[in-house]
Amino acid sequence: MPRATPPSHPPEELPHILWWRWRRNPLRRRTDLAQAWVAVGLLLTVLGGIPATMFLVGDTAYRHHRETARHQAATRHEITAVLTQDAPRHPEPGSDEAEEALYPVTVRFTDTRGHTRTAKADVEPALTEGSTVDVWVDTGGRITDPPLTADQVRDRTMVWAVLAGVAVPFPGAAAYGCAVRALERRNLARWNTSWAETAPRWTAPVGGPPDRDDGR
Repeated sequence: MPRATPPSHPPEELPHILWWRWRRNPLRRRTDLAQAWVAVGLLLTVLGGIPATMFLVGDTAYRHHRETARHQAATRHEITAVLTQDAPRHPEPGSDEAEEALYPVTVRFTDTRGHTRTAKADVEPALTEGSTVDVWVDTGGRITDPPLTADQVRDRTMVWAVLAGVAVPFPGAAAYGCAVRALERRNLARWNTSWAETAPRWTAPVGGPPDRDDGR
């Protein structure tokens, strides 16, 4: 009865010694060298892609926010509004928080079409009824934020550019992981094929006559 071929046990990966895939040695496989070249190629691609991506995304973001600022400047207007009620007092007058705090209060104003309107606006604390504040309104007479400033356009552009640069290495790492898995599957397939050819010679009986049935 022929003996079954024992299962193969692929060799463990070599220790992660720096540059070992570039050194000539009997254990280095072509796939090891291919993996090294893939790593170098992707590294150079990522290093070159970071500034290029940051520039492209930053330029696109800058154009978008600059056009948004222009549109807002053309469609938003600053007018004077009158408080119709007292604004709440801050619990800690004179503190840093009080200087930055704003409270929603109903105000009355006349829009660019001459219509009298009332709406909620964020005002400083402790303002009394009848006080005046400057508010921004759009073409529909709604209170809105002021147009984007040049500093805001620059800051938002930089945020998008930095986020784009940080995101570039992730596709590179994913591509490297897929390449490594594909090479490992190829190595395993070649190992199994070689073992299927070699194992029968290692497991065959050595010496002695073959077993026979002499009828006894």
